[in-house]
This record gives sequence, structure tokens and C-alpha cells, in this order.
Amino acid sequence: MALSDEERRALEILEQELAESDPDLVRKLQYGTTESNDRAAATAVHGVRTMIAAFTLVIAGIAFEVTIIGVVGFLLLITGSMMLLKGLRPQQGTPEP
Repeated sequence: MALSDEERRALEILEQELAESDPDLVRKLQYGTTESNDRAAATAVHGVRTMIAAFTLVIAGIAFEVTIIGVVGFLLLITGSMMLLKGLRPQQGTPEP
């Protein structure tokens, strides 16, 4: 359902008033927050750390011939890979300085 001309004008006026009263909120709505970018980077770092620890468990499982340690390490390796990929997702935009 399309908006009427009067409704469209009213929305444009509200948008202009919002941009004048709170430009930071408008920027966050347009580009996203830096907290989400920081959180994504932290997720990627945790993914790499998890993968390193998991690889160590896999090697230890092979060295000591304990299958359960290798299996747990492999499952952690998959989890770390998923965390890394989630943290490396493309960002939607960058806020202006």
C-alpha cells in the first residue's frame, strides 16, 4: 500500500527534525554502531584462539593415542572455524568520523 502525498511529506518533516535534533542517532541508524564492529573483531580473535587450542588437542590426542581428546579437539576446531567466519562477515558500512 503506497503512502499518500500528505503522509510522505509528514514523514520527510519528521526525518528532517530527527536529523537536526540527534545527528548521532541518524548516523548509527545509517551505518551501524562501532560496537558491533568491535564485537565482530573480538569474535574472530576468539575463533582463532579456539582453533589453535583445538589443533593442540588433536595433536595431543594423536600423540597419546586417546581418541576422545582428538574428537573433542576436532569438534572445537569446527566451532573455532565457525566463530572466525562469523567474525569476518562483511560490514554494512563505516561511520563517518
